[in-house]
Amino acid sequence: MADIIDVQVVDNEKAQGLKTVGWISYLMHLVVAVAAVIPTAQASIALLIIALVIDLVKKSDAEGTWQASHFDWRIRSVLWAGVLYIVTLPLFLLLYVPGAIAWAVISIWFLYRIVRGMVDMNASRPVGLSR
Repeated sequence: MADIIDVQVVDNEKAQGLKTVGWISYLMHLVVAVAAVIPTAQASIALLIIALVIDLVKKSDAEGTWQASHFDWRIRSVLWAGVLYIVTLPLFLLLYVPGAIAWAVISIWFLYRIVRGMVDMNASRPVGLSR
């Protein structure tokens, strides 16, 4: 009986630790996402890279838990936003207004993904699943 209780305590501690890592990562992403939407705000790409590295390193710890979807969600959000920014970079450089509009749409999409993930994390449920 004591072994079962010990396993539950360890699982709860692991779950809480993963949730803390998730919140730190989401907050770092949020700072970058808000700065991307507000034209005069400045956020370092380094902050986003640090959050991405944290997610990549801790992702394996979350396997088999509801938090695994959050690690995948954040990683995919960053990678897709990066690809979309790179693909639209020539448009931004050649035709500023259409490029700026494209970047604004990407930034708003990224902000939406981060906020949606935070809402699901707060509710302790997986993200990205249809409701």
